[in-house]
Amino acid sequence: MKAVVTVVGKDTVGILAKVSGECAAHNANIIDVSQSVMQDLFTMVMLIDISDITSDFRDLQNSLGEFGEKIGMKIHVMHEDIFNSMHNI
Repeated sequence: MKAVVTVVGKDTVGILAKVSGECAAHNANIIDVSQSVMQDLFTMVMLIDISDITSDFRDLQNSLGEFGEKIGMKIHVMHEDIFNSMHNI
């Protein structure tokens, strides 16, 4: 199982390291990362494997959301099934 993680906020040093550390704390494996900085706006999309996470998916969503607030970023986690349903015609 996979999930899509989006991160948006003001660019600062270490965002990728901080978010990937939080994913690792839940045993979520990062499969792919795309990031961009436009002026001072940081955006990142991560594809993570959630097959072996140490909590349930809702806890992972809440934890990353709260972590995002703590570091001044907006972090959203969407299960791949929801993501795929939203993008199928």
